[in-house]
Amino acid sequence: MNIEELYTPEEIAAKLKITKYTVYEMIKRGDLDAHRLGKQLRISGEQLNQYLQRAKGSSNIYDAEINSTGSETTALVDKTIIFINTELRGKVRISIHPDDIILSKEPMVSSAKNNYKGKVIDIIEDNTSVKIILDIGIPISAIITKKSFYTMNIKRGQELFVIFKTMSVKVYK
Repeated sequence: MNIEELYTPEEIAAKLKITKYTVYEMIKRGDLDAHRLGKQLRISGEQLNQYLQRAKGSSNIYDAEINSTGSETTALVDKTIIFINTELRGKVRISIHPDDIILSKEPMVSSAKNNYKGKVIDIIEDNTSVKIILDIGIPISAIITKKSFYTMNIKRGQELFVIFKTMSVKVYK
């Protein structure tokens, strides 16, 4: 069993540079998950990471069902199978940060187990980067630089390969 370090609301407040009262309010509203140990509250690093991902509007968060066969563990999201690395079982949530996704025009041989052919369904440009949303059986977002976007000449409707490592998939209950 892997025991994760737990933090007090005061320690989380110091990390986030906010008051401990704000942390208690975040827990009360359900924005930040916490463990109740008797009368005490503790927050794991994973719970803090989940809050931060949600707070910054992270996409690629899915409900999934874990399946294990031999040495491989996968998460089934709708009908899409995603390779993961976890000891959790049953129904979970998974997230893949858009920065962790590589886009390619051709299939790639790599150590990354998750390799899907998808179709570009939306393109959202901002000042420094471009969010590419693809359909791989589920919608998935990748963020790339503007230079990469223009170099690859990405267009809506184009087929691209979406690649990410098993270790890039965060799994939580």
